[in-house]
Amino acid sequence: MVSSQVPILLLKEGSTETKDKDAQQNNITAAKLVTQMVKTSLGPRGMDKMLVDTLGDVTITNDGATILKEIDVEHPAAKIMVEISKSVDNEVGDGTTSVVLLAGSLLEKAEELINKKVHPTIIVDGFRKSAEKAIELLKEIAEKIDPQDKEYLKKIATTSMSSKLTSTNSPELSNIVINAVLSILEKSNEHNKKFKVDVDNIKVEKKPGGSIGDTKLINGIVLDKEVVHGGMPKRVENAKIVLLNCPLEIEKTEFDAKININNPEQIQQFINEENMMLKAMVDKISITEANVVLCQKGIDEMAQHYLAKSGILSVRRIKESDMFKLSKATGARLITNIDDLTQEDLGHANLVEERHIESHKWVFVEECNNPKSVTILVRGGSQRVIDEVERSIHDAIMSVKDVVEYPYIITGAGAPEAFLCHKLREWVNRLSGREQLSAEKFIEALESIPLTLAENAGMDPIDSKVQLHTKASTSNKPKYGIDVIHGKISDVSVKEIFEPLAVKEQVINAATEASSMILRIDNVIASSKSKTPTGSSNGSMGDGMNGMPEM
Repeated sequence: MVSSQVPILLLKEGSTETKDKDAQQNNITAAKLVTQMVKTSLGPRGMDKMLVDTLGDVTITNDGATILKEIDVEHPAAKIMVEISKSVDNEVGDGTTSVVLLAGSLLEKAEELINKKVHPTIIVDGFRKSAEKAIELLKEIAEKIDPQDKEYLKKIATTSMSSKLTSTNSPELSNIVINAVLSILEKSNEHNKKFKVDVDNIKVEKKPGGSIGDTKLINGIVLDKEVVHGGMPKRVENAKIVLLNCPLEIEKTEFDAKININNPEQIQQFINEENMMLKAMVDKISITEANVVLCQKGIDEMAQHYLAKSGILSVRRIKESDMFKLSKATGARLITNIDDLTQEDLGHANLVEERHIESHKWVFVEECNNPKSVTILVRGGSQRVIDEVERSIHDAIMSVKDVVEYPYIITGAGAPEAFLCHKLREWVNRLSGREQLSAEKFIEALESIPLTLAENAGMDPIDSKVQLHTKASTSNKPKYGIDVIHGKISDVSVKEIFEPLAVKEQVINAATEASSMILRIDNVIASSKSKTPTGSSNGSMGDGMNGMPEM
């Protein structure tokens, strides 16, 4: 008896499956394409990218995280590369291009080993051991500094901005960033000398006009609002500030109400009663001797009139986030019930003033004593420019934050990577078997960072590689890196190019983890979209049980 084989259909019609080497090849290729996209933007001599979204909005930047955030990638492996760039940006703020470049280089080198029949698991193990050793070496060669040392913090901030549009204005902007971070500095606890920085307490306001050099630090908060009434003062010195989280209005009842009015006098009586209630609210504020009211909710026109008569500057409809920042900057307590207002709840600022910024009126709450929230007012020739300046300032703030919270620094310009490669080559000889092969490939991938810096600066990558090897072997510290300005290998510590250790650690860890994840994938199954509606009469549950049956 001949038994006929019945084909077994595991996947739904239209689903695709890619296995083994094809799956690995596709994933690696997708990741390499992402790397190629950002590779030319690394370093001070890196090129910018122009990104146009579906609405036609243009973004011009060389920030790795921004480039990858703006493009809409489809391939799942490419999405992993985008995710590591975002995570590094959120964690340490800098190194977003380096992490993608390193991850792509690791995958490229791993591909060479896979083609030589080395199993991906062995490659992954070799990469992880190499990454652990690299971070161990980094900690040994890193320099500990005083987290409040402005001189070193300025070097960190300047290095961060050197690769951006702001490079020519980096000395001035660095001072702004450092002063902003040190203003909001807090001790992590009373028992140790560690600090923490909440970057949300640094508000960045942008306004086209002027030049990048007109950017300044405001020791307080800038509100993109104007004074609500023309009769109010536009400038108040020695301001005593009330922060209201409740409206200065007659609130409507939660239930429907009906008022019977029989004669005109009753209408006037009703209006007068409402006015008296509003005046009573303003009187409660006046008793505290407050001369500035900043309200999150609305302010009634009649209440505006009474506030103006009392000489109180008022602003309404302020964002909740700005209210919290105002509280930290001025020391005022947020008031949710005006009946609870006392003099102790008032905040203080030496100056509150309405100013014209281009065609708009903004209110400046500044010269606060020891503010725990500050504002950086960014200026520039166009909206595109100030957007890029804002991104540069964000990276610099995060770099300074990293050093303040984890006070270890290391030289930049590819010097630590070149030095690590030299030290790892000594260590790799102690490994055995195929792990040694993957560790050697890790070293080659790590070299891609200084070589890309050299390539983007117009230098010969082969000559640069040889010179870096020679210099690294003659030094016991990571001093020699790529001087992109002069196009040569030089002592970058003399040029005061420094980076946070936290950034280097995060880059190596994130790149290794992402490449390991992609290498371990040997099967990609893509489900088809359901052609039948969920809850159909044949009892099908639809594609992947996406929907609920119809009731």
